[in-house]
Amino acid sequence: MNLHWKRPLVYLLAPILVFLCFVGFPPPFAPPRATRPAQEQAQRVEQDGEGQAG
Repeated sequence: MNLHWKRPLVYLLAPILVFLCFVGFPPPFAPPRATRPAQEQAQRVEQDGEGQAG
């Protein structure tokens, strides 16, 4: 049995080509989700006792 390289190549590429015929090129996959920016770190405000009732 003499297996030529063209036959496996056709069987590998045929499903890909059929898929691209139906969906087009490039395939309409969803874009990657945008990453959220890092949460800002709150900084404490130093108060020196002025303006406080007491």
